Amino acid sequence: MILTCPHCSKEHSIDESKIPADVTKVRCKFCKQLFPFGEEKKSGSQTPRVRKIAVSLSKGGVGKTTTAVNLAHGLSLAGYKVLLIDTDTQGQSAFMLGAKPSAGLTELVTNELAPEECLFQAREDLWLLAGGKSLAGVKRVIDRKDFGGEMTLAEKLAPLEDQFDYVIVDTSPGWDPLIVNVLFYVTEILIPVSLEVMTLQGLVEFLKSISSIQKYQPELGLKYILPTFLDKRVKSTSGILHKLEELYGDHVCTPIRYNVRLTEAPAYGQSIYEFAPGSNGANDYRDLIRKVTGNQKLFT
Repeated sequence: MILTCPHCSKEHSIDESKIPADVTKVRCKFCKQLFPFGEEKKSGSQTPRVRKIAVSLSKGGVGKTTTAVNLAHGLSLAGYKVLLIDTDTQGQSAFMLGAKPSAGLTELVTNELAPEECLFQAREDLWLLAGGKSLAGVKRVIDRKDFGGEMTLAEKLAPLEDQFDYVIVDTSPGWDPLIVNVLFYVTEILIPVSLEVMTLQGLVEFLKSISSIQKYQPELGLKYILPTFLDKRVKSTSGILHKLEELYGDHVCTPIRYNVRLTEAPAYGQSIYEFAPGSNGANDYRDLIRKVTGNQKLFT
């Protein structure tokens, strides 16, 4: 029989006769994550499960929003239904997509509007839960809870997520209650890492923080480290990239090369695939889509 990991979409060929009767979970040999294996799995039918990925690092200026937007739009162009959630008070995801939503994540968490009314369709197969300054109020809502505050986001998003194949969450720099909520909601983390020494230090500290969350959220796993701003004219970047690959192995994605088109696209409210589809930036993010989906035939 064939089992497909809901976390990384890798397929596993398993001899059903060798599976003990009391097995309820199995571990993917590729991403190392556990996933359910019940009677419905043994009969060969599987219930699709949304993949929830946070694009996060406590340090700013590493390309988090650029990555979240282009990852989300790239997945939608590949035929997946995608929800992009902006948890940053700057609200840049909407700006980068040329969108002007009247509601977003704040209205969802505070129950001002029904969940469906908070969504904004930014592109075909791509919906947005916008961020912005009003998220400061969401942090206060979380802080006022006597217990269970870390699950606020997960509880509010639960009615929506079954509509999507992927939920991509863009996070702000730093470490606050909203980021903790994100990490209790998602199961996968993608960390953009600019190829600078100070960013490596930020990566180490961020991974320590993730470890403290994993004690209570064991499904949370580091899946991807995405080197950004690769400039081969700068000698130090190659050394830093080699160090990342040495330390984190298969978690390291194909780097995003420095590309001026990536910095220009937001001014036009377009993703890199719309603004400069033949650019290095577009090609590099297509590589990321192929790695995330596990489908090397996409966009070929």
